Amino acid sequence: MISAHEPGTSMVHRTPVGAKLLALFVLAGAVFVLGSPLWLGVLCGVVLFGYALARIPARRWLRTARALLMLAVFVFALQWWLLGGQAALVVCLRLVTALAAANLVTLTTPVDDVVSAVERWVRPLRRFGVRPESVGLLVGLTMQAVATLSGIAGEVREAAKARGAERSVTAFAVPFLVRTLRHADELGEALAARGAPDR
Repeated sequence: MISAHEPGTSMVHRTPVGAKLLALFVLAGAVFVLGSPLWLGVLCGVVLFGYALARIPARRWLRTARALLMLAVFVFALQWWLLGGQAALVVCLRLVTALAAANLVTLTTPVDDVVSAVERWVRPLRRFGVRPESVGLLVGLTMQAVATLSGIAGEVREAAKARGAERSVTAFAVPFLVRTLRHADELGEALAARGAPDR
């Protein structure tokens, strides 16, 4: 569900990456502290307003919206069965708000900028044995991996639909697992060829 960078010149795009990451951390903390559907709805509205400010093309946010809707419906049904309607609504609002905010940051921020910001923040910890380059690499690979796995999932789903097996869990899970493991092997080989540390 987390998308790759979408270039733009909006105010959200021009906001310094440090400010965006700080805002994301604060929002994520608020989302999981608040228990009121009203206030969680307000935060969700703020995130949606951010999408409007960023002028994200419909082709990008509609795909994310569909994925979030499917996830929200599943989570709501499960939580409603276990905990009741209000608790289910709170959980869904928390999940949708946090994921939508994270997606907005990745859409409006190049991965290289995020990695550079993380490395700057971690640099003071070098005296304790923390390697900023390794932390930055981890963050960058994580962001790229989420987008890559989302793409693989979409391609596997489309292939299953073309075979008329869109309702088969096996028709999705097996090719997705195989392609994911292949991608992990190729990534490991590429890192080893560039001399990346193994720990």
